[in-house]
Amino acid sequence: MTTDLHFGIIVVYFIYGLAFFCMGLAVMMEARRSPLLAEARILWPLAFFGFSHGTHEWLEIALEVRRWFGYADPVSIPWVRVVLLVISFTSLALYGIQVLRPQDRFGLQTNFLLVLGLLGLYVLLVIAIGLRQPSSLEDWLKRADALARYTLAVPGAAMAALALNRQAQQALQTQAVGGRILAFSLRLAGIGFAVYSLTQVWVSPADIFPARYLNTATFLAWTGFPIQVVRAGMAVLVTFGLIRALQLVEDERQRQLAAAQDARLQALEQIRHELAEREALRRDLLRHTVAAQEEERARIARELHDETAQFLTALSLDLATLQKSTRSTSKAGLILERLQSMSRQMSQGIYRLVHDLRPAQLDDLGLVAALGYLADEAQRGGLPVKLIVEGDRQRLEPLVETVLFRIAQEALTNVTRHASASQAMISLSFETRQVRLALQDEGVGFNPDESLKPPHGWGLAGMRERAESVGGQFRIDSAPGRGTLVEVIVPLAESGRTAIEENANEYDSVNAG
Repeated sequence: MTTDLHFGIIVVYFIYGLAFFCMGLAVMMEARRSPLLAEARILWPLAFFGFSHGTHEWLEIALEVRRWFGYADPVSIPWVRVVLLVISFTSLALYGIQVLRPQDRFGLQTNFLLVLGLLGLYVLLVIAIGLRQPSSLEDWLKRADALARYTLAVPGAAMAALALNRQAQQALQTQAVGGRILAFSLRLAGIGFAVYSLTQVWVSPADIFPARYLNTATFLAWTGFPIQVVRAGMAVLVTFGLIRALQLVEDERQRQLAAAQDARLQALEQIRHELAEREALRRDLLRHTVAAQEEERARIARELHDETAQFLTALSLDLATLQKSTRSTSKAGLILERLQSMSRQMSQGIYRLVHDLRPAQLDDLGLVAALGYLADEAQRGGLPVKLIVEGDRQRLEPLVETVLFRIAQEALTNVTRHASASQAMISLSFETRQVRLALQDEGVGFNPDESLKPPHGWGLAGMRERAESVGGQFRIDSAPGRGTLVEVIVPLAESGRTAIEENANEYDSVNAG
């Protein structure tokens, strides 16, 4: 029977210690995360209680095994048992006080003072009883053990039960992490600590009141099983309730994390949507700007052609009439001849200006004819330019034709001014779903990465912006010493093109005429 009792109490101590140690480990892991159940400074004392009290119960196993085999307890072990007991119950009391007592800026210090007060009371009682009833060291340690349970364990476990009940009420008020289920789990752990507080009244038999009457021996005699069974059961209940609560807290943490990720994805999607809208708005604005610019150029070109050019023509005719009526050798005749020459130069300059502003070929004959005009103008300026047209020639949307013409014009101007090239080539390819414009030279070339940075490269940036205004792609391929390729690809949606094929020889016939 004694052997069975020893083995049974060892199992009880093992379960008892394992339950509190697991509780301490779970609470410690929660304290190291973002505080949902409670702040880390509140949870750490509860975790420390689990570790220290679990260690105390496992120490009891070691002592029981030694007694089982007939060995006496080491001298230092009883002291270690009492110290572990005091430390564990002090940590439990600190946890309860921190939850129950409202916090102010001096609250943490006051809580520690309250715990120190409990410890001071315990020490004073131990000293007082030890001086009043001097006895052997073994009896003194039994009294110290009993007083630790009376002054620290009973109030500490009771405060822990009240603290868990308060946290359960807070969970119900906030409706967080499953509200009712979390509150039930916390209250279950609180019930375990409340009963555990009552079990601490039954201490080891000692020569103090009420340990003479309420002790482990009398409990075993009344019930037939040791008080440690009830304590172990309450330890399992406390651990189950707290671990269940921590699982709910972790589920809530994962839910919040998923919600935060969803919110982040929604925010990113919203930003992407806003950026897409801004890009579409920027493109529409750029498209409108290009169209307004070309319209203004066309208006100025018309006014120069219809008014200024006509005035100069009339002036030239009047000067010619006046020159005929005046002797060419006279001083007035020489002045008239000089004025006539200046009038012709002004007319030619206005003609070139009108064509630079808005060439009539672009509106009347289309993109191919306008590019041919650019090639001819460059040829007259001393730069041979070859124009190659591939695919079925067709009229495009006016804005698309204007953009491609202006890009070719700007690129050809750059070749004339900077490339030092002996010749250049313009290639226009009409494909099924897109039109491709390329201008290539074999000049000195440049580094696009450097030339596209402000304050340089505004012309290249303008070409890129024009291409993007019609949904096109702009590309520059160049390097020092190997020429430059400027390429533009514009997609042709069915709704954005006019499927009118041009006569393949139209430009040649007009040019020949």
